[in-house]
Amino acid sequence: MFFCAQKRNKSLEKGKCEMMKLKYLFDNRDLAKMLVGNWNYDESSLEMFQYYRISSNAIYPFQNEGKTKLLRFAPASEKCKDSILAELEFINYLRGNQYPALKIVLSNNSKELVTANTPWGAYYATVFDRVSGVPMGETNMDNRIMFEYGKALGKLHKLSSDFTPKNKRWSYEDVLSWIKNILEKFQNQELALEEVSLLQECFSKLPKSNENFGLVHYDFELDNVFYDEKTHTCNVIDFDDAMYQWYIADIEQALDSIKDEIEETRYECAKDSFINGYRSQYAVTDEMLSLQPIFRRFANLYGYTRILRSVEEKWENEPEWLVKLRVKLDNSTKRRSAYFPCKL
Repeated sequence: MFFCAQKRNKSLEKGKCEMMKLKYLFDNRDLAKMLVGNWNYDESSLEMFQYYRISSNAIYPFQNEGKTKLLRFAPASEKCKDSILAELEFINYLRGNQYPALKIVLSNNSKELVTANTPWGAYYATVFDRVSGVPMGETNMDNRIMFEYGKALGKLHKLSSDFTPKNKRWSYEDVLSWIKNILEKFQNQELALEEVSLLQECFSKLPKSNENFGLVHYDFELDNVFYDEKTHTCNVIDFDDAMYQWYIADIEQALDSIKDEIEETRYECAKDSFINGYRSQYAVTDEMLSLQPIFRRFANLYGYTRILRSVEEKWENEPEWLVKLRVKLDNSTKRRSAYFPCKL
């Protein structure tokens, strides 16, 4: 489950969009040790810090009384405290309704979220129990497992449709406004800005109801869903990117991740199993499924903009892993922008 981010971070190798600025991707175990001090931990388990990963957050594993926990932290400059609180509220709601989301571990001061002033600046930190099972992509991804994968998403959306939050996450409209603001800071982004306008116009015409629109996970991909073979269930992690969107956005993200990892000849069967699993818990019309290309366009634009923001700063004598990462991310932006701005 764990690996050194600079050596083998699959998310970054694929150019996935959920990423902090590059300057925050460096291993900082002194910072991790300072932050984990807000929780109980086994001193000897800090050797597990070598298996860190960093993308949208830094994740450092450790143990308390022999049980594996995950310390997650990010600089306050990269995160919104209210959004994190909203994320934790949604996780608690899901768990309160017997949904297999990861469990939050309270700090020594009984806090779900710790705000810490450190020599490296202000940071937000949380700790979660490690979930059971293995990432979905490490299974054989047969039709039975794909059914459970879809079933887990359908149940998530069913619960989301009944959720009334105290702390609200941002919406696709907020995301598009953020994208526009970021793009306007860069030169030669006319095509991407036109893509923003096209999506805004398209979304304004889509039917929106409590049945098809709500709080989505937005990163319900293979590496964020763990399959437990003993119980034949899925355990879901990483609600950091959740937003208000049409539920089809989650379906598109999940199916796209399947397509990346499965043989082309098996994809249609896997897709059908996933949709059947989803529909066993929550309804989705064929009409909504036909809108997947629109939400792929949104995902491409969002990912493109996040990468653009992340790689803006450059330094002399960058380490080899960072130089290679820049190449991968540059290729990712080229792929994502290939369709700017086709008509929808």
